Amino acid sequence: MPPSAIDPRYPIGKFARPEAISTDDRLGAIATLADLPSELRNAIKGLAYAQLNTPYRDGGWTLRQVVHHLADSHMNAFIRVRLALTEDWPTIKPYNEAAWATLHDCTSPVEWSLEILESLHARWVILLQSLDDTQWQRGFRHPENGPQTVELATLIYAWHSRHHVAHITHLRAKQHW
Repeated sequence: MPPSAIDPRYPIGKFARPEAISTDDRLGAIATLADLPSELRNAIKGLAYAQLNTPYRDGGWTLRQVVHHLADSHMNAFIRVRLALTEDWPTIKPYNEAAWATLHDCTSPVEWSLEILESLHARWVILLQSLDDTQWQRGFRHPENGPQTVELATLIYAWHSRHHVAHITHLRAKQHW
């Protein structure tokens, strides 16, 4: 499918919640999380300042904001998983992603968020690789999205990783960058 025919909001489709999650699903999600920092770095490699300040779609965030959003979102997700593993189904605090994307630090160099993601994902992956079956079923309550197990959250953030990298790569293909 040519890049122009893809829904720019969901270039890989919306997240589909599986009825059951297998060990292979978990391992695949962990691999995706492990790969995100390098995949993201490759997706933005060689982009000029102006290109990083280009929205991936009309009304969407700039590529720079997408990179910083990934760091913001995945820091929150990592904390949520840690809370789920150490507390009994805690209710987490959501945050206003759109408002965070407008804060002044989102104009900073993308390298800063890439460095955060490299370290964060290294820790996240080693944590996930250590979990037993009982720990995968622990979870948290999201006030807007309901209960989520650690395994479901892991699949969601693997999708989230691919989703935002695709925003960048699809724009690059469309613009012939």
